[in-house]
Amino acid sequence: MNNLTNLPNSEGFFGEYGGKFVPETLMHALKELDETYSKLKNNPKFIEEIDQDLVQFVGRPSPLYFAKRLTDHYSGPQIWLKREDLNHTGAHKINNTVGQILLAKAMGKKRIIAETGAGQHGVATATVAARLGLECHIYMGAKDVERQSLNVYRIKLLGAEVHAVDSGTATLKDALNEAMRDWVTNIEDTYYIIGSVTGPHPYPMIVRDFNAIVGRELRKQSIEQFSQYPDAIIACVGGGSNAMGIFHPFLDESNVELIGVEAAGSGLMSGMHAAPLNDGEPGILHGAKSYLMQDENGQVIDTHSVSAGLDYPGVGPEHSNLKDSGRANYIAVDDKEVLDSFHLITKLEGIMPALETAHAFAALDHIAKNYKSNQYLVINVSGRGDKDINTVATMDGISLD
Repeated sequence: MNNLTNLPNSEGFFGEYGGKFVPETLMHALKELDETYSKLKNNPKFIEEIDQDLVQFVGRPSPLYFAKRLTDHYSGPQIWLKREDLNHTGAHKINNTVGQILLAKAMGKKRIIAETGAGQHGVATATVAARLGLECHIYMGAKDVERQSLNVYRIKLLGAEVHAVDSGTATLKDALNEAMRDWVTNIEDTYYIIGSVTGPHPYPMIVRDFNAIVGRELRKQSIEQFSQYPDAIIACVGGGSNAMGIFHPFLDESNVELIGVEAAGSGLMSGMHAAPLNDGEPGILHGAKSYLMQDENGQVIDTHSVSAGLDYPGVGPEHSNLKDSGRANYIAVDDKEVLDSFHLITKLEGIMPALETAHAFAALDHIAKNYKSNQYLVINVSGRGDKDINTVATMDGISLD
C-alpha cells in the first residue's frame, strides 16, 4: 500500500489496472491532453484560475455538517456529511468540469462533448461550456433521458444538445460508447470531458485530481470541527469520481477506513446489479483495464440500478487497485435499501439525497454497528435528489401527473 498517492505510473497504470487501450486515432489526442495537463497542473496561474472558479462560481468550500438526528437514529458513531449537494448545479461533478474546461480552452478546442447517466455531469458540462460560449453535445442513454427528464431539460436550457442513445441497454455505458465515436470522428476541434475516473489515461488521474478538492477540504474541516481525521469515509461508487475525490487525500492515512458502496440493484445473487467490485472480474472497457461485469466469455453484461449514475458495468481503475491492495473496502446495497434510506435521510435531516448518494447512506445499516460513539463517520453527499423525484414517486406507487 506504499506510495498509492503517487499512482498512476507513467503508462497510466494503478498497479495492474488502467492504461490506454484505444484506437490509434485517439493516441495523439490523449498524448496532447497528458502533455497539456502535465504542463499546467503546477502552473500558479492555472491553479489560481481553478481555485477562483471553485470559490466564486461553484461556491466552495462545501460544508462539513453534523447529522445529529441521523446519529441519534443509529445510536453509534457521530455521522458527518460532506455537502457536495450544495455546489452550483447540485453535485460534485462541477469540480471536474471547471478544471477540464480550462484544459479545453488551453488546447484551443471549440467543441465540447460528454457522456452522462444521472444527468449531473451533463448539466455540469453544459454549464461550463455555456460560461465560455462553446458548442456542447451531451450523450445520454435513452432510458436515462426518460428517468432523468429534469436534468435533460436543464441541459437544453443551458444551450447544449442532448443525444439520446438507443443502443444496448440505453444507459451510461452506451452513452459513453457514442461519445467515444463522436470524439474519434471530430478529434481536431473536440474536447471530451469524461465525467468519472474511468476511460483511458490520463482521464482517471485528471478527474481524480480535480475532484480531490473534496478530500483536501475534509482534511482541514475535520481537524477544525472534531479535532481528528474521520475514522471512516463512505461514498457511493459507480465509475467512482466522487469516492475517489474524497478518498485520495486520505490514502496515506492508514487509520482512516475507506468504504465504497456499489449498486446491488435487485440483489447480487440476481445478476441484475451494477457492482463489478463485488461481483466482477478484470477486463478492458472504454480504454482501460478494470473490474467489469462480464459473462464467461468476457463479454460485458447488462446492469441494473435504480440510480442512473451508478448503472455502469465497470469502475475506475484506481478503485480496482484499492480493492486488490485492501486499502479500500467495497460493499453493495440493493434498490429497496436505497429507497428506504432516501426517505429516512429526507425526513430525519431535511436533506434529500440523490439516489446515488442514498447508496452511501444505506451502508449505515450494515456498518454503523461496528463503530463507537467516540468515532466519526463522514458520508460524501455527492448530489441532491430533486432530479430523482419522478423515479422515487414511481417506486412508491405515486403518480405525479
